[in-house]
Amino acid sequence: MTQLDQSNIDALRSLQIPKGCNIIDGTFEPAATGRELEVTSPIDGAVLGSIPDSDHTDVDKAVDAARHSFESGVWSGLAPVMRKKVLLKWAELIEANALEIAVLGARDNGTDIRMALKGEPVSAAATIRFYAEATDKVNGEITPTRPDVLSLIRKEPVGVVGVIIPWNFPLMIGAWKVAPALAAGNSVVLKPSEEATFSTLRIAELAHEAGLPPGVLNVVTGRGSVVGEALGLHMDVDVLAFTGSGHVGRKLMEYSGRSNLKRIYLELGGKSPNIVFADAPDLEDTAAQTAASIFRNNGQVCVAASRLMVERPVYDDFMKLVRGHAEALSVGDPLRLENNTGALANSAQLTKTTAAVQLALEQGAVLSTGGAVLHHESGGFYHQPTILTDVTRDMDVVQNEVFGPVLAARAFDTEEEAVQMANETVFGLSSAVWTSNLSKAHRMAGRIKSGQVHVNCFSGSDVTSPLSGVRQSGNGADKSLHALEKYENLKATWIQI
Repeated sequence: MTQLDQSNIDALRSLQIPKGCNIIDGTFEPAATGRELEVTSPIDGAVLGSIPDSDHTDVDKAVDAARHSFESGVWSGLAPVMRKKVLLKWAELIEANALEIAVLGARDNGTDIRMALKGEPVSAAATIRFYAEATDKVNGEITPTRPDVLSLIRKEPVGVVGVIIPWNFPLMIGAWKVAPALAAGNSVVLKPSEEATFSTLRIAELAHEAGLPPGVLNVVTGRGSVVGEALGLHMDVDVLAFTGSGHVGRKLMEYSGRSNLKRIYLELGGKSPNIVFADAPDLEDTAAQTAASIFRNNGQVCVAASRLMVERPVYDDFMKLVRGHAEALSVGDPLRLENNTGALANSAQLTKTTAAVQLALEQGAVLSTGGAVLHHESGGFYHQPTILTDVTRDMDVVQNEVFGPVLAARAFDTEEEAVQMANETVFGLSSAVWTSNLSKAHRMAGRIKSGQVHVNCFSGSDVTSPLSGVRQSGNGADKSLHALEKYENLKATWIQI
């Protein structure tokens, strides 16, 4: 992986960011209206640049370009081995420019540079490479029928795929959706968050440099309430994949019903439980991973383990360990290597975090550490890692996603109680269990209602393992070969011999 050097980082952060443009049919364009959105950095509140403030006109043009490229067969009709070649080249170009892309992304959304490098361009390149290698290895089927019939099942691309991605990890999450969609032979219209656009535009440029034909990957920037709605209502988008809030996810499902019944795949919020039994194999390591599971990227992680349940015999000692790790974090400028935690992505997230902490205290939670805004003088958006104890089921901080560096902790006495606590929210995205008892681990994994269960680790799964939500955390799966299924249609052919 790229070695980090402060002088190289400083040189890259000093570069002026070019004005953002939509990428439609392989060309770089302003919004049809000429309007722009100003982009500010969460590091210091300074203006970074601008992006097109697009509307339905730009979306229509991008979808038309995607449809034309799909129907022409310039990508959908290409031999899988040739699609694989282009995607592998794209992954290579992203890796070659990884530090530049990571610094650009950190300036835009505040992620600390170590995580920005590993979690964004490096992760995206690995995901693209994974699906590139899958393109010529996914087979159709022949069903078992009587001898005078040949029954075939073909897997065909769906057509035009709309993708809407969030601001916390735009490249990683974007690759989870765009890479399998492209590998399957589709054309894509991608809408990045207006809060984190520049790194997405950069890797889209590299996709065309790698040889992706015009119109196969289009990027339209702007406000979600305008561009996202236009994609959701468009009659010529076949599938829409989204990561973000439950509120917006519901709107997208509504838009599907009002338009062409496009398939909607959602990865929504989480309130992941982290359950520590007294027989956890290593309490110090568990505490370190617990702190990382909620405070990395300031808790702005879909699977963040924001609810901690600790078995009572070790509760006090364990909480002391977690508090020590939280207080040891250095929060500040994400492009300074002496810091290991950066800024919240925008002022709205900072306000939401402070409000959530204040409400929790009013409802009876106890502040164990943190709770304050940091670095007012910088103009940026920083908050202390915060631990709240003595929380109860009915508190907002237990039931609702904060998406900030806030951990809600309490003790439990029995395995049954731990299961009840784990399942007491409407979410079901991820979870963690720490125990040396194999039978207990299996029982908990079977009873916790979540798409992912980690045992004696947290968030260690790679692209080979699916990420899927249950209940109000979404549907479908990102990552793994199962993700390809979202972007394919099954066609049955019944041939009388």
